[in-house]
Amino acid sequence: MLWKLQKASDKVRLFLQNKPFSTAWLQFQFQRHFHMERKNSSKVQGLYDFCKKTFTPSGTPPPSSQAVRDLCSLLVGPADVGLEEQSSDDDRGLGFSGLYGLNRVARWAQPITYLDIYECDSFTMCIFCFPTSAVIPLHDHPGMTVFSKVLYGSMHVKAYDWVEPARFQETKGPGYRPVRLAKLATDKILTPQYGTSILYPKSGGNMHCFTAVTPCAVLDILTPPYNEDAGRKCTYYIDYPFSTFSAVNGADNEKEEYAWLSEIDTPDDLYMRPGVYAGPAIQV
Repeated sequence: MLWKLQKASDKVRLFLQNKPFSTAWLQFQFQRHFHMERKNSSKVQGLYDFCKKTFTPSGTPPPSSQAVRDLCSLLVGPADVGLEEQSSDDDRGLGFSGLYGLNRVARWAQPITYLDIYECDSFTMCIFCFPTSAVIPLHDHPGMTVFSKVLYGSMHVKAYDWVEPARFQETKGPGYRPVRLAKLATDKILTPQYGTSILYPKSGGNMHCFTAVTPCAVLDILTPPYNEDAGRKCTYYIDYPFSTFSAVNGADNEKEEYAWLSEIDTPDDLYMRPGVYAGPAIQV
């Protein structure tokens, strides 16, 4: 985009040197060219441009409140990223056109489809397309800020943050891992009308689980991205009711706000496959 604007500026200078046009006419032509370029630029390109200038590989400094608001205003709809909204009668969880001919049994066997839009050292832009009842199990985003936007359909999100200072409880039996206390941050159904949900490294529900209520798709922007060498490794968890490892004291609504989380291996039934991003190409 910048080189196109520079090219437009060069044209204006040439006009000034060689043509007796008025300054007002030249300003009109330049503004016309500028607005045409902006109109022709895709929404996903604008989202990429903003992320590229805002985010860093280290995640520091974290996004400012103004940057968060600006990014939320830029997040797109399904058509902007080449998706077709799926109905409950066409539940393949694929999220894009051209994949027909599946019988009903095959539809229910379809995995979550992962669409990679762009990834660099500073951020990841991707889409997950879910068939009904598909689940991404409870997992974390260590040291990361994540923006999530449901593009179509409805999705249940359950999310936790760690209680600080950390509180652990030993569990009985050989090979059992200790559990750590977490507080419920989100337990709701999200739709496109909800807008953008944001989780931060230590707040907003850094550990979350997605369950598709209907066929749905969610756009995720993660900054910085997962990187095991930098200590940003994805860990999966199972949650237990607070009363499982604690004496039952206090009001019921208070107990429901807390749960014990235990690390688990990557679930064997996490059925996910890569798809092909069919939206506008990003100019890097």
